[in-house]
Amino acid sequence: MEYTKIGNTDIEISKLCVGCMSFGKAGTMHDWTLDETATEKVVKHALDLGINFFDTANGYSQGTSEEYLGKALKNNIQRDKVVIASKVYFNEGRLSKNAILREIDGTLKRLGTDYLDLYIIHRFDYETPIEETMQTLDSLVKAGKVRAIGASAMYGYQFYNMQMAAKDNDWTQFSAMENHYNLLYREDERELIPICRQMNVTLMPYSPLAAGHLARPTWQSDSLRGKTDRVSKGKYDRMEQYDMKIVDRVNELSQKYGCKMSQIAIAWQWAKGVASPIIGATKAEYFDDAAKALEIKLTDEDIAYLEEPYVPHPIVGAIDKNPPQGVMLLDEKK
Repeated sequence: MEYTKIGNTDIEISKLCVGCMSFGKAGTMHDWTLDETATEKVVKHALDLGINFFDTANGYSQGTSEEYLGKALKNNIQRDKVVIASKVYFNEGRLSKNAILREIDGTLKRLGTDYLDLYIIHRFDYETPIEETMQTLDSLVKAGKVRAIGASAMYGYQFYNMQMAAKDNDWTQFSAMENHYNLLYREDERELIPICRQMNVTLMPYSPLAAGHLARPTWQSDSLRGKTDRVSKGKYDRMEQYDMKIVDRVNELSQKYGCKMSQIAIAWQWAKGVASPIIGATKAEYFDDAAKALEIKLTDEDIAYLEEPYVPHPIVGAIDKNPPQGVMLLDEKK
């Protein structure tokens, strides 16, 4: 495994992150999530590969993702040997002071830890002043409950404004960005990613394999997730005719390099300056595949070939308003 640091912090993370939306009580959010025993098996395997970075959220499977992750880590490794990230937003009060102070304590309790390494705002809150949010996040860092803060999918100007509010008031600034980014969705290359680079903010994208579309030569999948994941269908299906041209090129390059398609897609992420793509896996061996992608070095010609068929996409990730209270699954295809 290879490692890097989060932003300007001294927090060392593996160049792969375990996405914990795959963990939790099935039916509370998705139908395909792993139970407690299966979660621990995947977590232990990731740890054995040298992966030390885990990303969950307060709203994943009604908090059971955090619970399962916390128990699995406690059974297998010392707390200071892992980096745990969790998120706040899809909760009552969004990113208000009262909501953040309430939600961090719930997250820490479910994870069974005294502190988070990275606390991420899950979306932009249109109802809370950004100064209130940034000052509250800063107070968590000062209190020792959080080591660093990050943001997730939003518009570039929103991220910039929040960073400036923190800078102007001498509050903690964001060190990480968890945005939607992969070969099939590159809209953030216009604004958000250049802003992150300018500010030395670590990129840790979710959905690096586009919900599996970059891991197989066909669009449809027979897996349980492939059949039941309404969110991934809402995110990707409308652009299938354009995106299959990219999928075909990923498949072609995987044959050239004698590797799996997923490894080409992940190698592309690192070539684009991503620090730690988030791999949401339901099988331990998927992390073996991801780790082996470190051996693949794509050429400039490879990267240009993969990127050439891309066309502009509708925005998926950043939102234009707060969703109704209780809504967790955005982009869901009904």
